[in-house]
Amino acid sequence: MSTSGIIIGAARSGAGKTSVTIGLMRALKRRGLAVRGAKSGPDYIDPGFHHAATGATGVNLDSWAMAPDFIDHLVHAQTEGADVLVVESAMGLFDGIVSDAGRSGAAADLARRLGLPVLLVLDISGQSQTAAAIARGFATHDAQVRIGAVVLNQVASERHERLARQAVEALGLTVAGAVYRNADMALPERHLGLVQAGEHAALDAFIDRLADRMEASLDLDAVLAIAAPLAPAPGNAAGTAFALPPPGQRIAVALDDAFSFVYPHVTRLWRQAGAEILPFSPLADEAPDATCDVCWLPGGYPELHAGKLAAASRFRDTLARFAATRPVHGECGGFMALGRALEDANGISHRMAGLLGHVTSFAQRKMNLGYRQALLLADSPIGRKGEIVRGHEFHYSRILDRGEDAALAELFDGQGNSLGLAGARRGLVSGTFFHAIARHPAGA
Repeated sequence: MSTSGIIIGAARSGAGKTSVTIGLMRALKRRGLAVRGAKSGPDYIDPGFHHAATGATGVNLDSWAMAPDFIDHLVHAQTEGADVLVVESAMGLFDGIVSDAGRSGAAADLARRLGLPVLLVLDISGQSQTAAAIARGFATHDAQVRIGAVVLNQVASERHERLARQAVEALGLTVAGAVYRNADMALPERHLGLVQAGEHAALDAFIDRLADRMEASLDLDAVLAIAAPLAPAPGNAAGTAFALPPPGQRIAVALDDAFSFVYPHVTRLWRQAGAEILPFSPLADEAPDATCDVCWLPGGYPELHAGKLAAASRFRDTLARFAATRPVHGECGGFMALGRALEDANGISHRMAGLLGHVTSFAQRKMNLGYRQALLLADSPIGRKGEIVRGHEFHYSRILDRGEDAALAELFDGQGNSLGLAGARRGLVSGTFFHAIARHPAGA
């Protein structure tokens, strides 16, 4: 079966890409098509909405953190049995970092590598014919990135649509539809982005309403007509050399409203390598399965559930016994939960697991955001000593007290500038604010 693909792009975050993407996915699924989703860049939340809209697990494709062979491998796996692959861009279409050619992290890198056209979502609120100038800029900025069609978003009236549509079409660009302003299309947000799909009340009905709107607003035949066939990506094993290896045979993974930031490709490849994943809920005071040989605490929102975590004595006591003989690793929110205490937004301190010595605060906030390279200083569930792992950091919490634990890694930004020592390790317990995405070639 051949798969066609398209990238949903925009000039900036907040232009309506996610609403258009998940509504379009569901609308295409209603036509009987097997639809798969992908998200450019390090985003945990949108793949959950893609899964809800299509019924199939999403994937992240990150041109900076992932080697090209690894992206090819993931695309090959994602398109097996699919009719259409819809890739949602992060931020603006060309937004990334200064890096090697094709490795900026921008969705435009994927458009070039995969040969996919862009369905450009333009928020035209506060403008009309000026939308054509923006569209012209996108169409001419990079000859290897093709704008297949334009969607006018946040349209105020029929006259507003007519003025913008005529100006864009005069450039020779196709306008595939116009989406009028509707507050019901807004997705709820919090400090790390959208509220997660699993927390959205009546999610399926909401996605159906978005699909109704896309069916009424877009020419779906025109959208499908611009989708380009994906060249068969090699499904060779070379790509998996960059995957994070499973940290154990049976992996206990904390999964609930406090801990949920797990990249789909990470757990899928763990399973593919023969590992078994056993979820448990710290918020429900559950313990990691005693038969597991490693425990993984992902990122999430422990700062919103600090009181409940502090009261989860069974989870805390069992985790301590587990850590005496088997590795425990925490990423970002999981790292916060492994420390001595967590200060919530109101400045109230709550007891955490105490397996590492640091204290974190969500009251004294500081945004940390960006790509990261971690040179591991010791063996841990994310890799062996001396290996380089690529990923990202995105959090508002800060460390009030680092404790006395040894550092887990030396951290570098996306351009190789040292950020100093980071994370912590004590015995078999490790953690860091850094989210691991993929291994980096030795010596790179």
